[in-house]
Amino acid sequence: MRFAHALRPFAVGLGLLLGLLPAYAAQDYPARRITFIVAFSPGGVADTLARVVAHGLESKLHQSVVIENHSGAGGNVGAGLVSRAAPDGYTFLVTTTGLAINVTLNKSSPFKAADFKTVAIVASSPEALIVNPASPAKTLAEFVKAHKDKPFNFGSAGVGSGSHVEAAYFFNKIAGIKGTHVPYQGGAPAMNAALANQIDILAITLGGGAANQIKAGKLRALGVAGEKRAAVAPNAPTYAESGFPGFTAASWVGVFAPAKTDQAEIETVNKAIEEVMKDPDVQKRLTSIGFDPIHGSAAEAQTYFNSEVKKWGGMVHTLGLSTN
Repeated sequence: MRFAHALRPFAVGLGLLLGLLPAYAAQDYPARRITFIVAFSPGGVADTLARVVAHGLESKLHQSVVIENHSGAGGNVGAGLVSRAAPDGYTFLVTTTGLAINVTLNKSSPFKAADFKTVAIVASSPEALIVNPASPAKTLAEFVKAHKDKPFNFGSAGVGSGSHVEAAYFFNKIAGIKGTHVPYQGGAPAMNAALANQIDILAITLGGGAANQIKAGKLRALGVAGEKRAAVAPNAPTYAESGFPGFTAASWVGVFAPAKTDQAEIETVNKAIEEVMKDPDVQKRLTSIGFDPIHGSAAEAQTYFNSEVKKWGGMVHTLGLSTN
């Protein structure tokens, strides 16, 4: 009995210590390397921004951040991997607007929006409609007027891409003209088709490499689907300035975690990303390629993502699009 009595203070103390361990463990996060699953190929927009963010995070979190590219199915392959990953704060998805579109577009998708927590939306770039300089249309209004009763085709980075959905919705539901979609395997092939004057008009994210071609005079932007003109294409009017108010669309890059990831770890990564996106050198680099850096809380990012799922899902339903 004396022995048990003597052990009682020790047991109580051990219990208190064990009870405190999770708090101490949380303070030690991250304790090992972090993996960014990029849902698109190396060299693309998502990959480029993922590497910018990863580089900055390494100095903020004092851990290495490894990039793994898992492309395919419009971003669904990478998203699927992360939706099934352990929610331990060490695996994150870096993807684009495609995630908000695919949960509606693909009815048999193995994941849904609720399978992810939004960590941060890091940057966005407005969608744009662009033509070869040989096109007779000098403005978006002229293009629409010329094709009220004349068929045309428009290219994009593929079926279900943000550019495809945005352009189809604009042409069909806002401008009232009918175009035939020509899908390409990515933004670069679609832009090459526009450079070769093989399509009537190109739908593309302004930050997807189009800005440089516009600056060089090799392509002409008829309209930008932003609330204001883009710094990288100041001569390109917005849709509203072109006579089509009330509609904007942008492609963004965001960081997501499996839904059951601890919120404290989400907040830690969010705050570090916020610091990275406020860096003047990072902001200069992104704006130079047509992207607007974004920083804000994880709650703000989640609210934005939820609104994007609703917005893009509405366009998908209205157009009757499906990959099934």
